[in-house]
Amino acid sequence: MTETMSPSAPAAAAGLEAGECCSPPASRPPLDAEAAATLAARFKALADPNRLRLLSLVAAGEDAEACVCDLTEPLGLGQPTVSHHLRILVDAGFLTREKRGVWAYYSVVPEALADVAARLTGPLGSAR
Repeated sequence: MTETMSPSAPAAAAGLEAGECCSPPASRPPLDAEAAATLAARFKALADPNRLRLLSLVAAGEDAEACVCDLTEPLGLGQPTVSHHLRILVDAGFLTREKRGVWAYYSVVPEALADVAARLTGPLGSAR
């Protein structure tokens, strides 16, 4: 004869009351819809190989900055395309832009990548 288990038998076997969940309580709140949308937009800005290379090139520059004139050749892209990618990185908060004469200089926002990582791994606040 086979023994049948009641629906609450697994919970009882785990030392839980019937209907009690076995997951530990959340140590931090999950992303709300607004924060998730903001974070997704920032990830989208990084989700292009040329933009990742641009961010890396700027970060590798002296004082973590670079002139747009120095960024077209390493990528093998035209200036309008490079400027488009740089604008996306600026809009996402990863770079800042400063006009010096006829050239634009881009600088890395040091806390930008740490902020993205913290939103997934650390205490979360409201979307920025």
